Amino acid sequence: MTYPSSPPPVPTIVHRLADGRRVRAVWVNGDGGVTFRLGSGISAEFVKVADATVDFAAEARRLRWAAPHLTVPPVLGFGVDEAGDRAWLHTGALPGLSAVHPRWLAAPEVAVRAVGAGLRVLHDRLPVWSCPFDWSATNRLDRLSSKGRAQLGEPPPIDRLVVCHGDACSPNTLIDDDGRCCGHVDFGELGVADRWADLAVATLSLGWNYPGRSWEAELFTAYGVRPDPVRIDYYRRLWRAFDHTSDAASR
Repeated sequence: MTYPSSPPPVPTIVHRLADGRRVRAVWVNGDGGVTFRLGSGISAEFVKVADATVDFAAEARRLRWAAPHLTVPPVLGFGVDEAGDRAWLHTGALPGLSAVHPRWLAAPEVAVRAVGAGLRVLHDRLPVWSCPFDWSATNRLDRLSSKGRAQLGEPPPIDRLVVCHGDACSPNTLIDDDGRCCGHVDFGELGVADRWADLAVATLSLGWNYPGRSWEAELFTAYGVRPDPVRIDYYRRLWRAFDHTSDAASR
């Protein structure tokens, strides 16, 4: 995930939802998905557009479930365009800037602490007992081939069961002017799992976004946990098994 180097084409559905407001592409990912901002300021709205195979209805359900407990973008609508080739998700804006905005790339020590502290808040606030979504290692292993499952082996015993973000890479944390986490975005994989499923990926993404030195110790300190090498290794390998690293260099 990264800022677009040149403006991509604006789909018809985005023009329609903009209703005359300024449209600007603000994110692109390695799978061809684009996020557009409609308007500006706190009244801005966002539209994520992707291939029609992307299940934005599932992400909308997760956002609406999480909203009473956590700061997440309000869902304004979702669907598939008239041509049937693009799925879209329309949300309201949240205050703050992405942890990989140039402001925070220039202050990685602040951004990393915010990512770690924000992830701890997310894990502490979202109620496991009422979450209908599953992101467990068992569930994810069931989606792999028998060869893929064999290569990964059995998951380690659960440390702490939480509702995981599901894509805890740095860009999905929003940071306010005081350098604190003020919200999260991109909840398409949210579900119950061991907290290390998120922590392993959150620390992995630091090397993509804040190169030059390791920031893992700072994130673990901000989260409030000691590194667990066995669980970190397993959940990073499980992440890679779903080819999330295909756009790692651009996250």
